[in-house]
Amino acid sequence: MFSFKNKYYFIIESTKDINLKNIKKRNKFIIVYRNSDNLEHKTHLMKFRNECKIKSVGFYVANNINLAIDLNSDGLYLSSYNRSYRSLSLKKTNFRIIGSAHSSREIFMKVRQGCREILFSKLFKVNYDKKSSFLGVIKFNN
Repeated sequence: MFSFKNKYYFIIESTKDINLKNIKKRNKFIIVYRNSDNLEHKTHLMKFRNECKIKSVGFYVANNINLAIDLNSDGLYLSSYNRSYRSLSLKKTNFRIIGSAHSSREIFMKVRQGCREILFSKLFKVNYDKKSSFLGVIKFNN
């Protein structure tokens, strides 16, 4: 059985983390800019956003609605710890909202927040973090 991926998500903390020249396929990659500690200059982010448009790479900003609007990004990424409903005002615009979730409770919360796509974390058991639980295929299907 083959598995075909529709999109590949890269979560970066700096625009220096990825080289857009290495991306060959169009409309397959999405870059999520998640840097809350020290923001880069908006002019540098605008240049990076324009490069993403030229390469047909989606550019999302994590948890910062104002920065996403200023950069004219493709959408907003809501991490699992973001529990606010401020993003519902963007539902009427052409902003796409994606989110991440760790449990079924968070999945329902992301649906209420208006996320069109949800990234699952810890769907399967991993050997590097034995303390936290994983969702599992049966719980996911239910």
